[in-house]
Amino acid sequence: MTRLAIRTGVRWKISFAIAAVGALIAFALSLVVHNSARVSMLDNARGLNMDRLEIAQRIYESSKPKAEPKFGGAKLNDPALPRELRRLLEAGRRATYVEADRGGSPEIWAAIPLHNGDVLSLHSRFPTRSADMMKALDRALVIGSVSVVFAGSALGVLIGGQLSRRLRKAAAAAGKVAQGNTEVRVREAVGGVVRDETDELARAVDALTDALNSRIEAERRVTADIAHELRTPVTGLLTAAELLPPGRPTELVRDRAQAMRTLVEDVLEVARLDGASERAELQEIALGEFVSRRIRVLDPAAVVRVVHESWVNTDPRRLERILGNLLTNAAKHGGTPVEVTVEGRVVRIRDNGPGFPEALLRDGPSRFRTGTSDRAGQGHGLGLTIAAGQARVLGARLTFRNAGHDVTGPGEATSGAIAVLWLPEHAPTNSGSFTLPQLAD
Repeated sequence: MTRLAIRTGVRWKISFAIAAVGALIAFALSLVVHNSARVSMLDNARGLNMDRLEIAQRIYESSKPKAEPKFGGAKLNDPALPRELRRLLEAGRRATYVEADRGGSPEIWAAIPLHNGDVLSLHSRFPTRSADMMKALDRALVIGSVSVVFAGSALGVLIGGQLSRRLRKAAAAAGKVAQGNTEVRVREAVGGVVRDETDELARAVDALTDALNSRIEAERRVTADIAHELRTPVTGLLTAAELLPPGRPTELVRDRAQAMRTLVEDVLEVARLDGASERAELQEIALGEFVSRRIRVLDPAAVVRVVHESWVNTDPRRLERILGNLLTNAAKHGGTPVEVTVEGRVVRIRDNGPGFPEALLRDGPSRFRTGTSDRAGQGHGLGLTIAAGQARVLGARLTFRNAGHDVTGPGEATSGAIAVLWLPEHAPTNSGSFTLPQLAD
């Protein structure tokens, strides 16, 4: 079954929690205060009625002959006396009783049993002033409760916003680390004076980053050392193969030796790119003219189309390396014709083959992973990895997609793979940093 996922921010969750707790506390306190005030006022009214009834009793008992009480509205043997109050009087005790009528305003009863068996009673409605005071108190409690809820919500937004900002900074820093910027430290990006669980998370991510960097650096050094050690014997093997007598076996040996030498050089290049020590040697070139000239040398059968010429500041050697690897990949694993389009700072290389493997589209180029047999059954998977690494040195972006994902017009093919090189507007300097754009006055 598909579960419904509701995505909300931390600040709103904290705000809702504080508002809910504040509302619950405000409701409970309001209920307690309301009941306490009502009970207190009712007790005062009952005490007042009993005091008045006691005065009426003294006046009645001191009068001769006995007559109907005239003080304060007291009555003798009132037939409207509540049944519950009568049961209390049968025990010979004076008592008070509160009776709520249909209008909601309670009636206060007080009764005293006399020696001759009669009952002297007095009743009155809840004082209007007390009822007004209760209404004013209820209004104040409602206003106070609403204010507490809104204040709690605002406090929750403030606290949650601060926590959310810290988490977003940590996520942004972790994203930069995932993109290969190993100099970023999540703890420094989070900052702040308050220390909480976000700092613990940042320290854990930084520790994980350091551990991964150490492992990757160790693997890179091992790979580079192995490639360096293999370079000399492979070169000797290639030289020795040149001394063999002509023939088919000699051609096979030379071909395999040359392939091994190319592999060693590619592994060394990948190791240098992984070490982030490569720097671009910049020159200003006309991109369309440069690409057209290089493509004619690298792959004369490729179709080049310059939509819009643009001057770029880049490293021609590394750009040519990228183009060569992309063309080699298209020629080896794609279908003809290979089309190269230059539009401003963007270079697109498209073939008419089966397209890139899903793993490459999902995860990007990976060394020694050649994908499916129909696309990359040959080679070592280093060509696109080197192209992506050289693009990073240039500050460019290299993306991959299949032509079937594009919206094409009538009669256009929807098969093939497309590699797109996006050269930056501001190229990296020789030190590896990026120049800032100059603002016009």
